[in-house]
Amino acid sequence: MKKHKVSQEVKEQIINRIKNEGVSVGDASRDHGISENTIYGWIAKKTEGLPTISEIIKLKRENAQLLQLVGEITLKLSDTQKKR
Repeated sequence: MKKHKVSQEVKEQIINRIKNEGVSVGDASRDHGISENTIYGWIAKKTEGLPTISEIIKLKRENAQLLQLVGEITLKLSDTQKKR
């Protein structure tokens, strides 16, 4: 297969079609004559360093627990100050 450089603009368009329009990687690959592995590589580079969904869920749970603790401590502090 002949290698050719794909512009950043075209890469973005392909990734956006997959992400926003629900186009499969296979369909995008066939439509643009680019291998699926190449497209998966672009997606991986674009999401590099971003948290995974499981990490986001874990952080949301942790945040909820911390907010609950802050609320409890605030109530205790408020009760203590009222007793003075």
